[in-house]
Amino acid sequence: MAQRPPAAESSILRASLQLYPGTAMADTLRRLANSEKCRVLQDKLDDWYKDYHINSCDSNLNVCCELLELNSKIQGQLFKILSVTAREGGQYAGVETLKSRFLPWLGTCFSASSPGSFSENSCSILNESMERKLSASHERELNEVESKLSSTRIELNSVRQELLETQMDLEDTKNKSANTLLATEEEILQLRAELRAAREKLELRSLDSIDDYEKQIRLLRDEISILSAENGILNSRVSRSRSPSPIRHSSRSSSPFPRSESPTCAKITNASRQARLISRFNDIFANDRLDAQTLLRRYIDDLEMVQRIIFIATVESFHAAKMAFRQFRLRVRKSLSPSHMGPESLEDTVIDYIVRNLDLYDVQSSVNEVISAMNVNPKISFPPDVDFILISAFIREVCRVAFAMQTLDPPLDIAFTVDGELFTESKYRRTYDSEHTAPLVYYHVWPALMENDNVIVKGEALTKRGALWSSVRSRSRSTSPVRSRSASPGRNLTSRSRSPSPRRSGTPRF
Repeated sequence: MAQRPPAAESSILRASLQLYPGTAMADTLRRLANSEKCRVLQDKLDDWYKDYHINSCDSNLNVCCELLELNSKIQGQLFKILSVTAREGGQYAGVETLKSRFLPWLGTCFSASSPGSFSENSCSILNESMERKLSASHERELNEVESKLSSTRIELNSVRQELLETQMDLEDTKNKSANTLLATEEEILQLRAELRAAREKLELRSLDSIDDYEKQIRLLRDEISILSAENGILNSRVSRSRSPSPIRHSSRSSSPFPRSESPTCAKITNASRQARLISRFNDIFANDRLDAQTLLRRYIDDLEMVQRIIFIATVESFHAAKMAFRQFRLRVRKSLSPSHMGPESLEDTVIDYIVRNLDLYDVQSSVNEVISAMNVNPKISFPPDVDFILISAFIREVCRVAFAMQTLDPPLDIAFTVDGELFTESKYRRTYDSEHTAPLVYYHVWPALMENDNVIVKGEALTKRGALWSSVRSRSRSTSPVRSRSASPGRNLTSRSRSPSPRRSGTPRF
C-alpha cells in the first residue's frame, strides 16, 4: 500500500512542461504542476508511512481512501490531458504509442500481477522517453547556438571592417591636422613678421612726428623772436610818436625799417595755424568721417557708395570753401583799399583781417552749394526718402577747415583725383580690402592734403583690377546732359572769372 507513483507523475509533468512550454496544454500542465494536490498526496503518504503501525484499522482505511481520492483526481486530469493531446495530433497520430504503452499499462493495472514489476517497467519506459526528448531538445539547442555563433562571427567581421575604416579615417584626420598645424605655424610666423614690420613703421612714424614737433618748436621760437623784434619796433614807434613832429607824413616815409620787416598777425601765426589745421584735418578723417559713414549706413547698405558719397562731399566742400574765400577776399580788399596806409602790403592786411574774422564766413551757403552739387553728381545716389542734408554737419566742418586753410602761406589744398588713376605710394594708402597687386585706383576714400606739390597728409584709396574700365563707364555716364554738372554755364563762368591770386596759382582746382 505504501507506493509513491504520484510524486513520479508530478516530476514527469514538470519535465514535460519545461521541454514543451509552447504546446496547447501548456496552461493545464502549468496549473497541474503548480497545484498542491501532488505535494499534499506525497506529504500524506509520508505521514501514513510513519504512523501506519500506530493507527487503527479504520484510520488506515480512511487515509488510504483519501489518498485514492487524491490520486484519482490527479489521474483524471492526466487522462484529460492525454485525450486532448491525442486529439491535437490528428486521427492517426499517437496510435502506436497508445498500443505499445498505454493499453499494456491499463492491462497491468487491472491484472493481478505484482506492483513492483509494473513500476520498474513504467520507470524504464519513462526514462527512455525522457532521454529521447532531451536528446532532441539538446540537438535543437545546439543548432540554435551554432546559428547564433555564425551570426556573431558575421557581426564580428563587420565590426572589424568598421574598425579598419575608422582607423583609416583617424589617420586621414591626423594627417590633415598635421598639415593644418603646419599652415597655422606658417601664418603665425608671417603675422609675427608683419607685426615686427608694423612696429618698425610705427617707430619710424614716431621719429618723424618727433622731428615735426621739433620743427614746430623751432618755428615757434622764430615767431617768438619775431614778436620780440616787433615789440621793440612798436615801442620805438610809440616813443617817437610822443615826441613833437611838425610833419607826420615825412617821418612815416623816412622810416628806416622796410615793409617786409613788419609781419602781420597772419604771418606770425602761420606755422601754428597750419599745424592746428592739419591736426583738425586728421581728426575729421578719424572721427567725423566715421560718424558720417555710420549715419549713412542706416540708409545705404553698399559700403562703396557710402565711401564715395563722403569723398565727394569732402571734395565739393573744399571747392565751395575756396570759392567762398575768393569772394570774401575780394570784398575785404574792396573795403580796405581806400583806407590802407600801413607799412604792410594790402594783400597781407586782407589776409590778416580774414584770419581775425573767420566767424564772418557764411558756411551755410557753402553747405547748400555742396548739397546741390552732390544732387547732380552721377557717381553717387541716395534713397528717395532722405537727402544729403543728413551729413550737413560733416560738410560744415570740412568747409570751415578748408576755408581756414586758404589763409595760410602757402595755402593747403587737396590733391586732384580721378578714378582709374595710377596708384601712388607717396600720396595714398591702400584700404584693408584692396587688391595690393592692382596698379590703378578703383575709387578714393579720403583725399591727400597738399602744400603746392608736397604731400602733407596721405589720403586713402581702394585699388582693384579693372578700375580703368569702371572709370571709363563712370565717365560715359557723367557726360549725360541731365546729370553732368558742366551743363550749368553759370558755375563755369563764375569759376573762370574768379581766378586765384598768382601766389596760389599752383593749387589744383576741383
